[in-house]
Amino acid sequence: MNKQELIAAVAEATGLAKGDAGKAVEAVFETIGSALKSGDEVRLVGFGTFLVGQRKASTGRNPRTGEPMDIKASAQPKFKPGKGLKDLIN
Repeated sequence: MNKQELIAAVAEATGLAKGDAGKAVEAVFETIGSALKSGDEVRLVGFGTFLVGQRKASTGRNPRTGEPMDIKASAQPKFKPGKGLKDLIN
């Protein structure tokens, strides 16, 4: 499912117009992104938790040349599924 399909499904499930459903979906994505950027985690009970993990700096290899290269430390968004979501798909 892509973003447009998600918007269409939300519109159908809620009875909203596609434009309004699109605004709602965008608002959810922006809110989650803003919370993660500020260092917060987003916990949706029954669905899962969005959080930010820290990746340490490391040394890798350039796949083309095989030369070693430094990989900088970075923040990585992560998602931990909740029990409700796990139960739904299993």
